[in-house]
Amino acid sequence: MTDAPIRNPDHEDSPAGLAFAISAYFLWGFLPLYMKAVGHISPVEVVAHRIIWSVPVALIVLLALRRTADIKHALASPRMLAMGALTACFISINWGLYVWAIGAGHALEAALGYYINPLFSVAMGALVLREKLSLTQWGAIALAAGAVLVLAIEGGQVPWLALSLTLTWGIYALLKKRLPIGPNQGFMLEVLILLPFALGYLIWLSANGGGHFGGTLADTALLFGLGIVTAGPLLLYANGAKRLRLSTIAILQYITPTMIFLVGVFLFHEPFGHARAIAFPMIWAAVGLYLMSVFRRAR
Repeated sequence: MTDAPIRNPDHEDSPAGLAFAISAYFLWGFLPLYMKAVGHISPVEVVAHRIIWSVPVALIVLLALRRTADIKHALASPRMLAMGALTACFISINWGLYVWAIGAGHALEAALGYYINPLFSVAMGALVLREKLSLTQWGAIALAAGAVLVLAIEGGQVPWLALSLTLTWGIYALLKKRLPIGPNQGFMLEVLILLPFALGYLIWLSANGGGHFGGTLADTALLFGLGIVTAGPLLLYANGAKRLRLSTIAILQYITPTMIFLVGVFLFHEPFGHARAIAFPMIWAAVGLYLMSVFRRAR
Protein backbone atom coordinates (compact mmCIF):
# COMPACT_ATOMS: atom_id res chain seq x y z
CA MET A 1 0.00 0.00 0.00
CA THR A 2 2.83 2.70 0.83
CA ASP A 3 6.35 3.68 -0.15
CA ALA A 4 9.14 3.51 2.39
CA PRO A 5 8.83 6.50 4.76
CA ILE A 6 10.75 9.67 3.86
CA ARG A 7 12.45 11.29 6.82
CA ASN A 8 11.27 14.75 7.74
CA PRO A 9 14.41 16.92 7.76
CA ASP A 10 13.00 19.19 10.51
CA HIS A 11 12.08 16.21 12.74
CA GLU A 12 8.69 17.80 13.39
CA ASP A 13 5.14 16.80 12.47
CA SER A 14 3.29 19.45 10.46
CA PRO A 15 -0.53 19.73 10.41
CA ALA A 16 -0.47 19.44 6.61
CA GLY A 17 1.61 16.25 6.82
CA LEU A 18 -0.83 14.70 9.30
CA ALA A 19 -3.79 15.66 7.11
CA PHE A 20 -2.19 14.15 3.98
CA ALA A 21 -1.07 10.90 5.66
CA ILE A 22 -4.25 10.27 7.66
CA SER A 23 -6.35 10.92 4.55
CA ALA A 24 -4.27 8.40 2.60
CA TYR A 25 -4.53 5.70 5.26
CA PHE A 26 -8.28 6.19 5.69
CA LEU A 27 -8.81 5.98 1.93
CA TRP A 28 -6.80 2.74 1.85
CA GLY A 29 -8.88 1.50 4.77
CA PHE A 30 -12.10 2.01 2.81
CA LEU A 31 -10.62 0.55 -0.39
CA PRO A 32 -12.06 -2.96 0.32
CA LEU A 33 -15.56 -1.51 -0.15
CA TYR A 34 -14.60 -0.30 -3.63
CA MET A 35 -12.87 -3.59 -4.49
CA LYS A 36 -15.90 -5.53 -3.31
CA ALA A 37 -18.00 -3.51 -5.78
CA VAL A 38 -15.76 -4.73 -8.64
CA GLY A 39 -15.46 -8.23 -7.16
CA HIS A 40 -17.41 -9.72 -10.09
CA ILE A 41 -14.70 -8.53 -12.50
CA SER A 42 -11.47 -10.49 -13.06
CA PRO A 43 -8.62 -9.25 -10.82
CA VAL A 44 -6.36 -9.01 -13.89
CA GLU A 45 -8.85 -6.73 -15.63
CA VAL A 46 -9.21 -4.61 -12.48
CA VAL A 47 -5.41 -4.26 -12.16
CA ALA A 48 -5.14 -3.33 -15.85
CA HIS A 49 -7.64 -0.51 -15.34
CA ARG A 50 -5.87 0.58 -12.13
CA ILE A 51 -2.73 1.03 -14.21
CA ILE A 52 -4.35 2.76 -17.20
CA TRP A 53 -6.43 5.29 -15.27
CA SER A 54 -3.62 6.05 -12.82
CA VAL A 55 -1.53 7.49 -15.67
CA PRO A 56 -3.60 10.67 -16.25
CA VAL A 57 -3.99 11.25 -12.50
CA ALA A 58 -0.23 10.96 -11.89
CA LEU A 59 0.50 13.08 -14.97
CA ILE A 60 -1.73 15.92 -13.74
CA VAL A 61 0.11 15.91 -10.40
CA LEU A 62 3.55 16.03 -12.09
CA LEU A 63 2.43 18.82 -14.39
CA ALA A 64 1.21 20.79 -11.38
CA LEU A 65 4.55 20.19 -9.62
CA ARG A 66 6.51 20.86 -12.83
CA ARG A 67 8.47 17.61 -12.43
CA THR A 68 7.87 16.02 -15.83
CA ALA A 69 11.56 16.49 -16.72
CA ASP A 70 12.41 13.83 -14.11
CA ILE A 71 10.27 11.30 -16.01
CA LYS A 72 12.01 12.12 -19.31
CA HIS A 73 15.37 11.57 -17.64
CA ALA A 74 14.21 8.28 -16.08
CA LEU A 75 12.85 6.95 -19.38
CA ALA A 76 16.20 7.71 -21.04
CA SER A 77 18.18 5.83 -18.36
CA PRO A 78 18.45 2.01 -18.87
CA ARG A 79 19.39 1.57 -15.19
CA MET A 80 16.40 3.59 -14.00
CA LEU A 81 14.10 1.70 -16.36
CA ALA A 82 15.38 -1.65 -15.09
CA MET A 83 14.87 -0.64 -11.45
CA GLY A 84 11.45 0.79 -12.26
CA ALA A 85 10.49 -2.43 -14.04
CA LEU A 86 11.31 -4.43 -10.89
CA THR A 87 9.24 -2.21 -8.60
CA ALA A 88 6.41 -2.18 -11.17
CA CYS A 89 6.44 -5.98 -11.27
CA PHE A 90 6.07 -6.35 -7.51
CA ILE A 91 3.43 -3.63 -7.10
CA SER A 92 1.29 -5.13 -9.88
CA ILE A 93 1.46 -8.59 -8.26
CA ASN A 94 0.55 -7.05 -4.89
CA TRP A 95 -2.42 -5.23 -6.45
CA GLY A 96 -3.63 -8.42 -8.11
CA LEU A 97 -3.43 -10.42 -4.88
CA TYR A 98 -5.24 -7.69 -2.94
CA VAL A 99 -8.05 -7.37 -5.49
CA TRP A 100 -8.53 -11.15 -5.54
CA ALA A 101 -8.42 -11.36 -1.72
CA ILE A 102 -11.23 -8.84 -1.24
CA GLY A 103 -13.39 -10.25 -4.04
CA ALA A 104 -12.96 -13.82 -2.78
CA GLY A 105 -13.88 -12.98 0.82
CA HIS A 106 -10.40 -12.91 2.36
CA ALA A 107 -10.28 -9.36 3.75
CA LEU A 108 -9.05 -10.63 7.14
CA GLU A 109 -6.06 -12.33 5.49
CA ALA A 110 -5.31 -9.08 3.67
CA ALA A 111 -5.41 -7.23 7.01
CA LEU A 112 -3.09 -9.83 8.52
CA GLY A 113 -0.65 -9.35 5.64
CA TYR A 114 -0.50 -5.60 6.12
CA TYR A 115 -0.12 -5.95 9.90
CA ILE A 116 2.87 -8.25 9.37
CA ASN A 117 4.44 -6.12 6.64
CA PRO A 118 6.33 -3.58 8.81
CA LEU A 119 7.69 -6.40 10.95
CA PHE A 120 8.78 -8.23 7.79
CA SER A 121 10.55 -5.05 6.63
CA VAL A 122 12.41 -4.87 9.95
CA ALA A 123 13.45 -8.53 9.62
CA MET A 124 14.54 -7.99 6.02
CA GLY A 125 16.60 -5.00 7.10
CA ALA A 126 18.47 -7.27 9.50
CA LEU A 127 18.94 -10.12 7.01
CA VAL A 128 19.60 -8.15 3.80
CA LEU A 129 20.97 -4.80 4.98
CA ARG A 130 22.69 -6.22 8.10
CA GLU A 131 20.89 -3.77 10.37
CA LYS A 132 21.14 -4.51 14.09
CA LEU A 133 17.85 -5.24 15.86
CA SER A 134 17.02 -4.78 19.52
CA LEU A 135 15.62 -7.56 21.70
CA THR A 136 12.24 -5.79 21.54
CA GLN A 137 12.25 -5.92 17.74
CA TRP A 138 13.26 -9.59 17.72
CA GLY A 139 10.43 -10.24 20.18
CA ALA A 140 7.94 -8.55 17.83
CA ILE A 141 9.14 -10.63 14.90
CA ALA A 142 8.93 -13.82 16.97
CA LEU A 143 5.34 -13.03 18.01
CA ALA A 144 4.33 -12.38 14.39
CA ALA A 145 5.97 -15.66 13.32
CA GLY A 146 4.11 -17.43 16.13
CA ALA A 147 0.80 -15.99 14.91
CA VAL A 148 1.48 -17.31 11.41
CA LEU A 149 2.33 -20.72 12.92
CA VAL A 150 -0.97 -20.77 14.85
CA LEU A 151 -2.91 -20.08 11.65
CA ALA A 152 -0.91 -22.72 9.77
CA ILE A 153 -1.54 -25.42 12.39
CA GLU A 154 -5.25 -24.62 12.75
CA GLY A 155 -5.92 -24.26 9.03
CA GLY A 156 -3.69 -27.13 7.94
CA GLN A 157 -1.77 -24.83 5.60
CA VAL A 158 0.39 -21.73 5.65
CA PRO A 159 -1.62 -18.46 5.26
CA TRP A 160 -0.08 -18.02 1.83
CA LEU A 161 -2.25 -15.04 0.86
CA ALA A 162 -1.24 -12.91 3.86
CA LEU A 163 2.42 -13.87 3.43
CA SER A 164 2.31 -13.20 -0.32
CA LEU A 165 0.92 -9.71 0.29
CA THR A 166 3.64 -9.14 2.90
CA LEU A 167 6.44 -10.42 0.65
CA THR A 168 5.43 -8.54 -2.50
CA TRP A 169 4.88 -5.25 -0.66
CA GLY A 170 8.00 -5.65 1.50
CA ILE A 171 10.24 -6.33 -1.50
CA TYR A 172 8.56 -3.50 -3.42
CA ALA A 173 9.25 -1.06 -0.56
CA LEU A 174 12.89 -2.18 -0.34
CA LEU A 175 13.43 -1.75 -4.08
CA LYS A 176 11.51 1.53 -4.15
CA LYS A 177 13.75 2.89 -1.41
CA ARG A 178 16.73 2.44 -3.75
CA LEU A 179 15.01 3.99 -6.76
CA PRO A 180 16.82 7.34 -7.24
CA ILE A 181 13.70 9.35 -8.06
CA GLY A 182 10.95 11.09 -6.07
CA PRO A 183 7.88 9.11 -4.97
CA ASN A 184 5.46 10.92 -7.31
CA GLN A 185 7.80 10.50 -10.27
CA GLY A 186 8.53 6.89 -9.28
CA PHE A 187 4.84 6.02 -9.31
CA MET A 188 4.46 7.63 -12.74
CA LEU A 189 7.44 5.66 -14.03
CA GLU A 190 5.96 2.38 -12.75
CA VAL A 191 2.54 2.87 -14.34
CA LEU A 192 4.14 3.98 -17.62
CA ILE A 193 6.20 0.77 -17.69
CA LEU A 194 3.08 -1.31 -16.97
CA LEU A 195 0.86 0.65 -19.39
CA PRO A 196 1.68 -1.32 -22.62
CA PHE A 197 0.95 -4.63 -20.87
CA ALA A 198 -2.34 -3.32 -19.43
CA LEU A 199 -3.46 -1.94 -22.81
CA GLY A 200 -2.42 -5.12 -24.59
CA TYR A 201 -4.38 -7.30 -22.18
CA LEU A 202 -7.54 -5.19 -22.48
CA ILE A 203 -7.29 -5.14 -26.29
CA TRP A 204 -6.94 -8.94 -26.30
CA LEU A 205 -9.84 -9.23 -23.85
CA SER A 206 -12.08 -7.04 -25.99
CA ALA A 207 -11.14 -8.94 -29.17
CA ASN A 208 -12.29 -12.16 -27.48
CA GLY A 209 -15.64 -10.71 -26.44
CA GLY A 210 -14.67 -10.07 -22.82
CA GLY A 211 -14.15 -6.98 -20.72
CA HIS A 212 -16.55 -4.94 -18.63
CA PHE A 213 -15.54 -1.41 -19.64
CA GLY A 214 -18.27 0.06 -21.82
CA GLY A 215 -20.76 -2.59 -20.65
CA THR A 216 -23.04 -1.34 -17.92
CA LEU A 217 -22.79 2.28 -16.76
CA ALA A 218 -21.99 1.14 -13.20
CA ASP A 219 -19.07 -1.09 -14.26
CA THR A 220 -17.66 1.56 -16.57
CA ALA A 221 -17.80 4.22 -13.85
CA LEU A 222 -16.20 1.90 -11.28
CA LEU A 223 -13.36 0.90 -13.61
CA PHE A 224 -12.73 4.51 -14.62
CA GLY A 225 -12.66 5.52 -10.94
CA LEU A 226 -9.87 3.02 -10.21
CA GLY A 227 -7.33 5.63 -11.31
CA ILE A 228 -8.38 8.02 -8.56
CA VAL A 229 -8.66 5.39 -5.80
CA THR A 230 -5.24 3.98 -6.80
CA ALA A 231 -3.16 7.09 -7.47
CA GLY A 232 -4.92 9.45 -5.05
CA PRO A 233 -3.94 7.80 -1.73
CA LEU A 234 -0.40 7.05 -2.97
CA LEU A 235 0.20 10.68 -3.88
CA LEU A 236 -1.39 11.93 -0.65
CA TYR A 237 0.86 9.60 1.33
CA ALA A 238 3.98 10.63 -0.60
CA ASN A 239 3.38 14.29 0.25
CA GLY A 240 2.39 13.55 3.85
CA ALA A 241 5.45 11.41 4.63
CA LYS A 242 7.78 14.28 3.73
CA ARG A 243 6.25 16.37 6.53
CA LEU A 244 6.15 13.74 9.30
CA ARG A 245 8.61 12.02 11.59
CA LEU A 246 9.37 8.36 10.99
CA SER A 247 7.87 7.42 14.37
CA THR A 248 4.59 9.15 13.44
CA ILE A 249 4.40 7.27 10.14
CA ALA A 250 5.08 4.02 12.03
CA ILE A 251 1.95 4.59 14.14
CA LEU A 252 -0.32 5.89 11.39
CA GLN A 253 0.40 2.99 9.03
CA TYR A 254 -1.68 0.68 11.23
CA ILE A 255 -4.86 2.66 10.52
CA THR A 256 -5.29 0.81 7.22
CA PRO A 257 -5.06 -2.86 8.35
CA THR A 258 -7.23 -2.05 11.38
CA MET A 259 -9.92 -0.64 9.11
CA ILE A 260 -9.63 -3.60 6.73
CA PHE A 261 -10.01 -5.91 9.73
CA LEU A 262 -13.13 -4.08 10.93
CA VAL A 263 -14.64 -4.01 7.44
CA GLY A 264 -13.97 -7.74 7.03
CA VAL A 265 -15.59 -8.68 10.34
CA PHE A 266 -18.51 -6.24 10.62
CA LEU A 267 -19.41 -5.40 7.00
CA PHE A 268 -18.31 -8.48 5.04
CA HIS A 269 -19.14 -10.84 7.95
CA GLU A 270 -16.08 -13.01 7.37
CA PRO A 271 -15.66 -15.81 9.95
CA PHE A 272 -13.21 -15.02 12.74
CA GLY A 273 -12.64 -18.48 14.22
CA HIS A 274 -10.53 -19.73 17.15
CA ALA A 275 -7.19 -19.55 15.33
CA ARG A 276 -7.67 -15.92 14.34
CA ALA A 277 -8.87 -15.13 17.87
CA ILE A 278 -5.40 -16.25 19.02
CA ALA A 279 -3.32 -15.04 16.06
CA PHE A 280 -4.62 -11.47 15.80
CA PRO A 281 -3.96 -10.58 19.48
CA MET A 282 -0.44 -11.98 18.98
CA ILE A 283 -0.05 -9.71 15.95
CA TRP A 284 -1.37 -6.71 17.91
CA ALA A 285 1.11 -7.49 20.72
CA ALA A 286 3.89 -7.68 18.11
CA VAL A 287 2.78 -4.30 16.74
CA GLY A 288 2.91 -2.86 20.28
CA LEU A 289 6.48 -4.10 20.74
CA TYR A 290 7.47 -2.73 17.34
CA LEU A 291 6.03 0.72 18.14
CA MET A 292 7.80 0.66 21.50
CA SER A 293 11.12 0.15 19.71
CA VAL A 294 10.28 3.02 17.33
CA PHE A 295 9.59 5.39 20.26
CA ARG A 296 12.81 4.38 22.00
CA ARG A 297 14.82 5.01 18.83
CA ALA A 298 13.07 8.36 18.27
CA ARG A 299 14.00 9.50 21.79
